[in-house]
This record gives sequence, C-alpha cells and structure tokens, in this order.
Amino acid sequence: MTNLERLKMECEGINFTDDKLIIYLEENDLNAIDNYDPSSKTNKKNILKTALSILESIANNVSNMKNYKTDDISISQFSENLNNRIDALDRKIRLIPSDEGFTDGASFIYMFK
Repeated sequence: MTNLERLKMECEGINFTDDKLIIYLEENDLNAIDNYDPSSKTNKKNILKTALSILESIANNVSNMKNYKTDDISISQFSENLNNRIDALDRKIRLIPSDEGFTDGASFIYMFK
C-alpha cells in the first residue's frame, strides 16, 4: 500500500483529485508513491497530519458551513462536527510518540530541591 492509498483510506468519503492529495502529502514530508510503513510512528503521524490538513481545507470553505434542508432531510451543525473531528485528530496526532523518542510538543522537567 502506498502513502496515497493510505491517505485515501483515512479520508474515505472526501473526494479530492490525486493531484491535490499528492500536494497535501508532500507538504507533510511524504512521497505519494512510497510504501506506507504501518510500524513507523512517524509515517502514521504524517498521514494523520495530512488528513488534518485536508479537513482544515474543507473547514475553510464557507459554503460548507451553511445548514441545508431538503424535503425530508436536514443537514445542520456541519461546522461544529467538522471542528470536533479536527480537534480529535489534532489530539490523536499529539499523543503519537515519534520514532526517534522525541515529542513534538514541550518537554516537562520536574526539579526538586
């Protein structure tokens, strides 16, 4: 499985062209044709960062933030649900340790006297 195929699996139901997805992958230090390594925490983290970038792009489209109502179906709270998913994905990314043993966030040092 390539990185592009893994990204499509992560973003199932979101229809972007392969060219756009490749740009998103490259922005997150991934090559679309490289094999996806499920044992690499860094590879998984970069796939999730790419998915997060895609969701943020969708959130930037103002026309998606309207409430729609058809004959018997109402689509509302899209923006709220999308932002909740973005927050959850961001939290998940921060909790994945890197392969090198360093974290992307701040380091905490406890000093006692």
